[in-house]
Amino acid sequence: MAIFHGELSGRKPTGGRIKPHRKKRKYELGREFSEPKIGEKQKVVKIRTKGGGLKLRMKIVAYANALDPKTKKVKKVKVIDVVENPANSFYARADIITKGTIIKTELGNAKVTSRPGQDGTVNAILIKE
Repeated sequence: MAIFHGELSGRKPTGGRIKPHRKKRKYELGREFSEPKIGEKQKVVKIRTKGGGLKLRMKIVAYANALDPKTKKVKKVKVIDVVENPANSFYARADIITKGTIIKTELGNAKVTSRPGQDGTVNAILIKE
């Protein structure tokens, strides 16, 4: 089912109803949340966007690009578990990764700085424990 991202109907700050002045448009459609989960083999899906471009959506996460702030080096590390997800507490239980998620890696805990469902990659910064 399509998700509508327009603002046709709703309410004013005063509580009054806003009547739509036109119908919905195709360019106001959105898509479902991709829910990137932790798994054994990494999986990235290509999606065609408006204008013919491509957007990469990560479905299964196995590795992350972790930046060590001390040495300023980036290393590809295996993602082990989701420690905390500030977007939704249930995401942490379901091992869903979004921006801001704290993940457990081989090198230690790291905070995700990219949007895996939109970028197709997981970039993270190692944090002190």
